Amino acid sequence: MEVEGSSKKMIATQEEMVQARVPLAYRDQCANLLVPLNKCRVAEFYLPWKCENERHAYEKCEYELVMERMLKMQKIREEQEKLKQRQKQGIPLIPNTANV
Repeated sequence: MEVEGSSKKMIATQEEMVQARVPLAYRDQCANLLVPLNKCRVAEFYLPWKCENERHAYEKCEYELVMERMLKMQKIREEQEKLKQRQKQGIPLIPNTANV
């Protein structure tokens, strides 16, 4: 499954996420790392120092997704700013007299 606008692919299938009871809000490209993390957490009674490797891998994946989204949004804003600059330089679509 390919997610539009992202460089990462979905590895976990919908069936796997349903079986692992992953909440809808967490079903992103990092869900394949969340499933073993949650299994480890349950097995180790949620002791924070027991599942450090799994947690680190999951948090790194989420961080990379956020950074990717931020870069994409920055590019969109730059394109919008360039478009505004072009519109200011060109002939206005609505004459100034119409803004009475």
